Amino acid sequence: MEPSWLLGGAALLLLLMLPALLVLSPAARVRLKIGLYCALCLTASALAVPLCLLRHGGRTVRNMRIIANMVKTFKYVYGLRFEVKGLENFQIEGPCVIVSNHQSILDMMGLMEILPDNCIQIGKKELLYTGPVGLIMYLGGVIFINRKSTSNAKTVMSRVAQTMLEEKVKVWVYPEGTRNGNGDLLPFKKGAFHLAVQAQVPVIAVVYSSFNSFYNPAKNLFISGKIRVEVLQPIETKGLKTEDVADLTERCYCLMRETFFRLSGTASEANGSAQALNQ
Repeated sequence: MEPSWLLGGAALLLLLMLPALLVLSPAARVRLKIGLYCALCLTASALAVPLCLLRHGGRTVRNMRIIANMVKTFKYVYGLRFEVKGLENFQIEGPCVIVSNHQSILDMMGLMEILPDNCIQIGKKELLYTGPVGLIMYLGGVIFINRKSTSNAKTVMSRVAQTMLEEKVKVWVYPEGTRNGNGDLLPFKKGAFHLAVQAQVPVIAVVYSSFNSFYNPAKNLFISGKIRVEVLQPIETKGLKTEDVADLTERCYCLMRETFFRLSGTASEANGSAQALNQ
């Protein structure tokens, strides 16, 4: 059940802010909306912490359902609509690695809109220290890695592979490694694909259309809009070895990039070949 009281509170706050939104400059309006988004994240996280502790007693991937139900209300505040295709591709037996493109702070809404059950995320260690947001991520089972330490990242990924197989969980990774709103995909890091090959589990690609038509802070743009999402068919990794990771990475990159341009209604200006970074 979605927490309608959170949505109601956010709607009331937005209503109170409406006069300011009408008279402020476009840049100020965008900053105000982004500020509201951050406030919603902090408020939802603070409210979700006791619910997760009371419902499940501590850190568990099952808390992600509570978190997802709260975050799903955010789209109504901002007038965002999701058009989703291919959710049936999540219905596979056993664990898998899910990879998706990473555009902005709004990605959390897209993630929670389609998040399958029993799915954990991998995030940068710095997020753990973001107050209530970091705490609720921890309670939701998010695995934190130190991106500045290659040895630490590899150690964590090895543990993740073991956890995947033992607990039969799905793992969600952003292979670009950082947010990217330039209307294209950044070259992929190989960590997610090493993980899939090591665990011999399928890779499922999720592609979100470009946000640039409704969200572009550099152009003082933050309005309502539609996000098209496509969950692609699983790519098997059984029988693949370490030396196959580069080809797997490029295959996923090209497939996701082609899908991204199709969903966004834009054309590629480059040749589409992957330039995977070593990890």
